[in-house]
Amino acid sequence: MAMSTSKDAKDLFNALWSAYSASPINLKIIDLYVGFAISTAIIQVVYMALVGSFPFNSFLSGVLSCIGSAVLAICLRIQLNKDNKEFKDQPPERAFADFVLSNLVLHLVIMNFIG
Repeated sequence: MAMSTSKDAKDLFNALWSAYSASPINLKIIDLYVGFAISTAIIQVVYMALVGSFPFNSFLSGVLSCIGSAVLAICLRIQLNKDNKEFKDQPPERAFADFVLSNLVLHLVIMNFIG
């Protein structure tokens, strides 16, 4: 039983890796950005757990900024993916402009929340 589970997991990992290696480089860069944003949010949560959350608004603003940026980057990745038929008529410049403007609005709200 354990042998077949290990083989199935290895086959699944190999299938996912081969599918991901076929994706374009711009989508991989967006994936790195999403990973960086999520890891930064995790570091902030760990720091808050160890040190404390005295300026709680600042902590909340930092974490929400990281998570919001990651969500917007995921939306950008969805729009730039050529396999997605829903956004095939949309030029990549418009998707990037949407990403930049929504990030601007997000960070203006975050800066207002900090106080």
